[in-house]
Amino acid sequence: MMTIEGSHGSEPGNANGTIRMTKLLPTIKSPADLRKLDHGQLPLLAEEIRSRIIDVVGKNGGHLASNLGVVELTMALHYVFDFKYDRLLWDVGHQAYVHKLLTGRNERFDTLRKAGGISGFPNIDESEYDLFNVGHAGTAIPTAVGMARGASLMNETRRVVAVVGDASIFNGVAFEGLNQAGVLRRQLLIVLNDNSMGIAPTQGGMAEYLAKFRVSPVYEELKRGVKRYLPQVPLIGKAAFGALDHVKEALKATISPHQIFEQLGFVYVGPSDGHDVHHLIELMEALKDADHPILLHVHTQKGKGAEWATAEPTKFHSPKPFKVEGCRVEIQSGGRSYTAAFADALIRVAMEDKRVFALTAAMPDGTGLNKFQQVFPDRFLDGGIAESATVDIAAGMCKAGMRPVAAIYSTFLQRAFDQIFQEVTLQGLPVIFGLDRAGMVGGDGPVHHGFMDIAYLRALPRMVLMAPGDGEEIECALRLALTLDTACAIRYPRDSVPDSLYGKIAPPAFELGRSVLLREGADATILAYGAPCRAALDAAAALSAEGIETRVVNARFAKPIDREMVAEALSRGTPVITVEDHSVLGGFGSAVLEVAQELGLPTTQVILRGMPADDFVPHGPRASQLAQCGIDAAGIASAVREALDGAAGIVAGSAVLGTGITKIAG
Repeated sequence: MMTIEGSHGSEPGNANGTIRMTKLLPTIKSPADLRKLDHGQLPLLAEEIRSRIIDVVGKNGGHLASNLGVVELTMALHYVFDFKYDRLLWDVGHQAYVHKLLTGRNERFDTLRKAGGISGFPNIDESEYDLFNVGHAGTAIPTAVGMARGASLMNETRRVVAVVGDASIFNGVAFEGLNQAGVLRRQLLIVLNDNSMGIAPTQGGMAEYLAKFRVSPVYEELKRGVKRYLPQVPLIGKAAFGALDHVKEALKATISPHQIFEQLGFVYVGPSDGHDVHHLIELMEALKDADHPILLHVHTQKGKGAEWATAEPTKFHSPKPFKVEGCRVEIQSGGRSYTAAFADALIRVAMEDKRVFALTAAMPDGTGLNKFQQVFPDRFLDGGIAESATVDIAAGMCKAGMRPVAAIYSTFLQRAFDQIFQEVTLQGLPVIFGLDRAGMVGGDGPVHHGFMDIAYLRALPRMVLMAPGDGEEIECALRLALTLDTACAIRYPRDSVPDSLYGKIAPPAFELGRSVLLREGADATILAYGAPCRAALDAAAALSAEGIETRVVNARFAKPIDREMVAEALSRGTPVITVEDHSVLGGFGSAVLEVAQELGLPTTQVILRGMPADDFVPHGPRASQLAQCGIDAAGIASAVREALDGAAGIVAGSAVLGTGITKIAG
């Protein structure tokens, strides 16, 4: 268990410290119930919400610090707007827990991130208040622009609000949206939830720009000035807009002569205290009917209400289950992760090769590169929530003679596909991509599954795709990658590394396009790509106890695929099961079928096992997701049995060809 010292929140109570017997949160079945509360009850409700989130996330894991930071902001939004008719859009949807609690999901909140339970992100199947399934940054503003334009064209008076937080404002798509939003001639409210953080501290010039407002000595004076003036402001239409503009013009020169948001066409209001619920309600009441785009800048504290979370907001961004005991917080520890294995291996190769430079996109902790940064502070870059720019920076560094390694979650690398094509592979640059969270990711669910990286990268000319079968093979893959003169990707899951595939002996070095035979067997062949190798071996062991001897191959490469290995497997006349933690469309199994077709080999005995072609795998434990897709040991063994039951009479269509498989004794 990981132990963090610090205090924890107390049971919600009144000002004199006595415990209230009647709680407010259970009475909130919808935002309409929230609006029945008087202002004096709102801080008490905020305490209860924080306590509820800490309790559930402590049991289930999930996104903690961000949600503790948006309690008052979310309450104010639902207090002022009626989002049954108006539109509320969340950027980086992991900050929507409070929204869920206020929109009728408190009773089921204990099921957060569990199979069949509440999603950790907005989910259109859960509630009419959730408009999009969203988990990637930068999308809310352009989507809000589309909804605002659509409402106007449909002659609807719906107000549109987008909440942009956890540094997603720095994403390029967000800026593209701001560019379009500024020319609207109707209501649109963008709430910039500025907590100085993404998942890690925010990076870049824009982050420094916003920081100037937070540290400005006129911050509190601005807040007091707006609060003094607000009671005189009519609450609707152009009058409210003009009055606020008057206050703003009187103060803005003291803060900054060139507001970037105003240059884009917004009226800028703020920065305001994002934890003063009464002031937020006043502001939003004044702003809600302005017929012009407004950007409301609120400053919040990530982890608000839990001292240990505010002290280490990155650690408590998305922790595993934890326990709060007095002044101690114990975070559940798992086994050594593939992520840690990748980071350690990268440090080792970087010690030998001064050209190695590590990059990530706002995920130094999530990718393990924070450890690399400590060892090589001058050979590390966090590009912020800007995957496309991070890939282009890597391309530039590669052109300059470095060997950049960009560690980016598989699901987020999708956002940089064009840059991988244009600036990396088209130029023949040997950038190395570490695809963390490849495959199914557990509780984060469909918005974060890395289910198509093989498919979209395999189409790129000369791209090399590798998947280590265990933690030790990661370093083997990295060492090969540093010898290549073309781009490559190394995929690995969000999981603990298994026992070594090779027992006590070292894994053989990676050779381009060569697979490794892990186990012999005459009855069937399992071709496993990456992490499923351990499950394939376990399945073979279980089948052996039944008298079925199954051959297991660690494919290692999806491109270039080991053609001789495929030829030998398909020429045996026995079933062949391909296994991958990826969609069956366009993945490793598809590559096997393509080679078989090119070589004129039979494919009727080939069974593909992976993620479903036309369904999204719901959130839940990763082990359950693997079982659902039939790529755990039990599912793989079942596939072999079914194949053998249907394989009677299958005769090999050609002689067994020579193999290029490296054989491991045992």
